Amino acid sequence: MAPDTQSRRRRWLIDALLAEREEYAGIDVPQEAEGQRRLLRALFNVRPPEPASEEFLQVQNAYLQERAREKGITHLENLSPIRPHVYVWRGDITTLAVDGIVNAANSQMLGCFAPNHGCIDNAIHTFAGVQLRLACAEQMAAQGYEERTGQAKITPGFNLPAAHVLHTVGPIVGWQGVTPRDQASLASCYRSCLALAEKHGLRSIAFCCISTGEFHYPNDEAARIAVDVVDEYLQSMRHPMEVVFNVFKPVDLAIYHDLLERR
Repeated sequence: MAPDTQSRRRRWLIDALLAEREEYAGIDVPQEAEGQRRLLRALFNVRPPEPASEEFLQVQNAYLQERAREKGITHLENLSPIRPHVYVWRGDITTLAVDGIVNAANSQMLGCFAPNHGCIDNAIHTFAGVQLRLACAEQMAAQGYEERTGQAKITPGFNLPAAHVLHTVGPIVGWQGVTPRDQASLASCYRSCLALAEKHGLRSIAFCCISTGEFHYPNDEAARIAVDVVDEYLQSMRHPMEVVFNVFKPVDLAIYHDLLERR
């Protein structure tokens, strides 16, 4: 009989994941809910891309979809555009119900394996469920080489409120600062995601702040490129997409508002 409460589902999933690896024997499971959530997320994060049983997927899916409801799902129709077809929203992208959200991925395209890491790649893979890593691994195996910077791939969103995830690898800024190649690569990330979204018939897309943070791209310069590419692309479309610039930090919220309100 499947567990019918969040606490029971969480413990069931923890036990199932611990049982997959002999080296996990002896790991203590916290009694409090938050400790269990962190352990479950860590176990999701380090799990290799391999199939799971139907029973596991049923319990996991029920758990993650309820977690999204607990956190609060934001629908596009509840947002106000800052100008036609363009929005700025500060919040958790894993709770946003749009046709597609953009993930700032690494070149392996398998998600972040660091337990409970704070990057967006970690969050998206955690709350989509184990199916996402497997789907990415299958695409990469078919491709036969690591993803190139500036390109994009699309997968289902699985247990996310978003129907799809667009994965793109942004440039990593080195000690010498932003180079012309970095600028071109970042622009290509946004252009590739928009083109892929259009190809698959998506009518709404939410961009994270690609390459900022862990990849060290200056926030203001990255935002200018993002807005320039989106403006140019939307002008070329017969049926424009709704585009959300999703930000997490107050500094990015201010930057995007300033850029979009001045144009």
